[in-house]
Amino acid sequence: MSIREWEGLQVPAAGEFALDAAHSRVGFVAKHMMVTKVRGNFEDFEGKIVVAENPVDSSVDVVIKTASISTHVADRDAHLKSDDFLGVDKFPDITFRSKRVTDHSGDEFTLVGDLTVRDVTKEVALKVEFSGVADKPGGGQVFGFSAGTEIDREEFGLTWNVALETGGFLVGKKIKIEIEGQAVRQS
Repeated sequence: MSIREWEGLQVPAAGEFALDAAHSRVGFVAKHMMVTKVRGNFEDFEGKIVVAENPVDSSVDVVIKTASISTHVADRDAHLKSDDFLGVDKFPDITFRSKRVTDHSGDEFTLVGDLTVRDVTKEVALKVEFSGVADKPGGGQVFGFSAGTEIDREEFGLTWNVALETGGFLVGKKIKIEIEGQAVRQS
């Protein structure tokens, strides 16, 4: 496969890649009772990444199945799937569609795109770290990356909460999104 140098980085030649679900994680972190962090992830997602001749012109399109949410606690997962939060029956997908790269330095990029949750779309900026590209033994090519951002869940209609007697709320407003990805060349 073709690997090229671009601004001091080894990057893949232009083409289409698919997220490799077996080697990727779409996760999140939320505050619980103002004192602890709950981590979870989505187990069913797919994504297409088109690497452009100029890598900053590349695009990303991801679909996450809301019913695949998992925090490894059945009761909490059921609540997160309910209309109090994701409403998986009415809103089966979370989507992200990139719009542009606004900044880059070395292996770090700022990727701006539209995140849609519960049919509410907001522009978000992901901090992306490119991890490298490699040709796979036996053929094929992959590249890796990490990405993250923080959103206010209430801006997406996720407003359910319970006030605590000691002050504050049961569920924090801010949600950290954490992505570890590996993409496999399709063309």
